[in-house]
Amino acid sequence: MESVRGVDVVDSLEDVADRSLLALVVYDMQVGIAGRLPGAAPVRAQAARVLVAAREAQLRVFFMRHTSLPVEVAGAGQLRAGRALQRAASYAEVTAMFLPGSPAHEIIPELAPLPSEAVLDKLGMSAFEGSALNFALRDCGIQAIAVVGAVLELGIAPTVRHAVDLGYLPVVIGDACYTLERGGETLAALARFVPVTDTDTFCATLQKSAGHSRVDA
Repeated sequence: MESVRGVDVVDSLEDVADRSLLALVVYDMQVGIAGRLPGAAPVRAQAARVLVAAREAQLRVFFMRHTSLPVEVAGAGQLRAGRALQRAASYAEVTAMFLPGSPAHEIIPELAPLPSEAVLDKLGMSAFEGSALNFALRDCGIQAIAVVGAVLELGIAPTVRHAVDLGYLPVVIGDACYTLERGGETLAALARFVPVTDTDTFCATLQKSAGHSRVDA
């Protein structure tokens, strides 16, 4: 960490690996998304490991859920997004796939939230748009978020870029994010301006930080 004119500039996972600075955001790991994506089992397993490590480090955990409005009140933006995601032939065929209380809307069982963790619903792709996430993080003095979930290109990348604009340091755990790409173009693009790590490194960094905290205490 470098201090410039009284400002501590955090720019790595090591700088923020403490519950007072870092929170975990689990993005759209829902039955109707992560439970249906082809080949998602490894990502689900890595996300579960990250969640265990975050809980052991007592990080604040926020689960984001993609949510549908009833089609009767859905506007143009909701219909456009629904048609694209559902590959519907017309807007009239778009259905409300992620209504609150529906099975598809729920978090997958292996990542089931604890009562001490927050579950926030959103209508758009950025986790910060139309949700309470930004307020909740600011209210706790959080400076950085670690992000896992699905899907990297559709929702995680917009969330990461939005986080940067809001002044947060996003840390992308690459092997715990589901991607539609084979070449990793989106992850490589994000790595140019935010930290990108993997599950093993993330878990080890949290454990190391916790060890230093115990020694300092």
